[in-house]
Amino acid sequence: MLLKALLIMLLLETNFVDCKEHKGHISVILVGATGDLAKKYLWQGLFHLYLNEADRGHSFIFYGGALSPPEKGESIMFDVLKSLSCPVDVTPDRCALLKDQFLRLSRYRQLKVAENYTALNQDIQNTMSEEGLHEAGRLFYLSVPPFTYTDIARNINATCRPLPGAWLRVVLEKPFGHDYASAQQLASDLQMFFKEEEIYRIDHYLGKQTVAQILPFRRQNRRHLDPIWNRDYVERVEIVLKETVDAKARTSFYEEYGVIRDVIQNHLTEILTSLSMELPLNYSKSYDVLKAKLEVMNSLLSLDHRSAVVGQYQNYLTQVREELEKKSDFFTNTQTFAGVLVQIDNTRWEGVPFILTSGKALDERTAYVRVLFKDNSFCLQKEVNRETGKTSCKRKQIIFHIGHGDLGFPAILVSRGLFKPKFSSSQWQEATELTSLHLFGQPLTDYYVYRPVQEMDAYSLLISNIFYGKKETFVTTKNLLSSWKFWTPLLEILDRESPRVYLGGTENDQLLDFVIESGGLQFAAVEPLEIMGMEQKTNSFASIHSTFLGNSMVSNWAEQLIEKLARDIQLAAESAVQHSGVFHLALSGGSTPLALFQRLSKHHHGFPWKRTHLWLVDERCVPFTEPDSNFGNIEKYLLQHVRVPYINIHPMPVDRNQRICSEEDLGTEVYAKEISSHVSNSSFDMVLLGLGNDGHTASIFPGAQDGIEGHKFVLFTESPGKPHRRMSLSLSLINKAREIAVLVLGKGKHDIITLISRAERSPIKWPIFGVNPTFGKLVWYIDYDALLK
Repeated sequence: MLLKALLIMLLLETNFVDCKEHKGHISVILVGATGDLAKKYLWQGLFHLYLNEADRGHSFIFYGGALSPPEKGESIMFDVLKSLSCPVDVTPDRCALLKDQFLRLSRYRQLKVAENYTALNQDIQNTMSEEGLHEAGRLFYLSVPPFTYTDIARNINATCRPLPGAWLRVVLEKPFGHDYASAQQLASDLQMFFKEEEIYRIDHYLGKQTVAQILPFRRQNRRHLDPIWNRDYVERVEIVLKETVDAKARTSFYEEYGVIRDVIQNHLTEILTSLSMELPLNYSKSYDVLKAKLEVMNSLLSLDHRSAVVGQYQNYLTQVREELEKKSDFFTNTQTFAGVLVQIDNTRWEGVPFILTSGKALDERTAYVRVLFKDNSFCLQKEVNRETGKTSCKRKQIIFHIGHGDLGFPAILVSRGLFKPKFSSSQWQEATELTSLHLFGQPLTDYYVYRPVQEMDAYSLLISNIFYGKKETFVTTKNLLSSWKFWTPLLEILDRESPRVYLGGTENDQLLDFVIESGGLQFAAVEPLEIMGMEQKTNSFASIHSTFLGNSMVSNWAEQLIEKLARDIQLAAESAVQHSGVFHLALSGGSTPLALFQRLSKHHHGFPWKRTHLWLVDERCVPFTEPDSNFGNIEKYLLQHVRVPYINIHPMPVDRNQRICSEEDLGTEVYAKEISSHVSNSSFDMVLLGLGNDGHTASIFPGAQDGIEGHKFVLFTESPGKPHRRMSLSLSLINKAREIAVLVLGKGKHDIITLISRAERSPIKWPIFGVNPTFGKLVWYIDYDALLK
């Protein structure tokens, strides 16, 4: 009779014994009870639930479930329970009593296989039978990875449902999918086992006090807000979540999700709907609130490539390579910063920009919503000569300060030039002792500032809402799928685009500032940078455009330079295909272009590969299966990942008649004829070259007169290093190309870059000087390491 005894003891303690009757038994099961989220927030939230509900007639039992065997799991769980704390308004004696009761009502169960859930159900039923209790409901909180949801749901549905007449509530933590298709699949799986009213998808931002107050604030101040909460008065809305921490130790998660999937698609989008939805007539009905949110989601204008700006902090790539054990040539487009312009296609909000912004490794930790109103006032009188508090000419705004930042506490701030807001006095109070702090350029005295009477953790509030079945603070299946349907097309675009690299922290300066322009967003900041006496100033994180040896030069850090070259190659391909229906690209070998091949294969899905012919600039005289083979590397890093028709691939014939590079086999003549028969005027659309430390390019080495000045299109050459024998296009053929790109990467190339920038232009001594397009253009792509060291 433990539960009844505890209930009676509590009622006696609180003098409620005469007026309270038993309302039924609640079993709370926390699956993932020894995980980080449970340790940090969930057990504390469940304890707060017990603090608030223990004297209101229900009896409780709390199960912590995890994969660990009982000996290990119990030890971890009860270490957490012993550290639970009470709110400041709970007396020490009452806190000690309730904490002791909570510990005695908490049990650990191993929940690893289906039989464990059967045993759990039997334990719940035995407890109620022994105590003579009737069941009111069961609450399952799944604090586990989403890939485990389906199996757990199957087990709950099969053997662990409550008795008829009792409710079941199953709480799920994000992420709820990776895109529309995966979210739809997960939702479909869960619907096989649970009804929609039994599913509570939790978004903890909806439990943050300021966010939870948005709708009550709008309702309580409707008289003032109704005339101005629209496109005629609102200039823009900013919804911002900034973090100073980076993704270190979480790169495996971030590589799969990125910042938009992590916080913008869910947290910030939910806030957007609370701000912009039409207020329902019946505030108390969860269905009406959720329906109004869904109507807003369905009226959002589609996003495209102009809708967002994205970034990636500089150390992210290094962290990914280290934590995920990736090779040094691995690159990633994962966004760690994003700003997105969202617009709503309805009468109230047409034309009003909603800016959703979040990122890691930024200059401060803060979260806020800022509603800025249009400034249509003109004030003739000097500010110092106006009556104190008359601020009609100052910036008018409403700020929902969610937390952290300079302010340091959750608050709602309303410009004094707007109106004095109303709040429930039991929950929010006016902050009277204001510091000299300025917020968005204005002193706090310019605002009416309200803060919670008592700060409360988001999970505590949401767990209470789950207990009472208040579904308006949770995400329904329809709302979830509508959100993913909205965001997925943009994510598919951004996953193929390169984010701007930023240093992180205060060093970002203005690098991530952006502007609204031509119906979209674009970065505004330009970082001055001078290089080797160049007078022009350019963006240090965009490519430098200058000249080198009298020809165009593009320079950047290696990763961004590769991205730029890949884009230029695709532009050249699209132009050639549009002009002649085909694109002829000749590729050099060696290690330098491997990252470029990977970039083209992984991120340029719109490349016209079916209309592309691939040729080799040079080849080592080895079988294609050897690691030194240029064609072998092109096949490994490019051809295995893109769909180039087999007949469009033209390897150099170094291996003929079971002999390697034999003059008698006429391999050079065969390749020259193949080029002449396929390539109009033997002019490639684009040729990619490299630069050796001795000044050679292709496989034309110093002193190779035939390759430098001769008229043969293809010839055998001799390299100073092994393998010595090579086949190469001659400079006379290379120079017929419409465009030639010379790619130079790494500190190891700094000396040769410096040398040829000062040396006499002798192609016999420095073959690279022999690259001089007859009618086309030459562009150097040199990274900062090679250029600056």
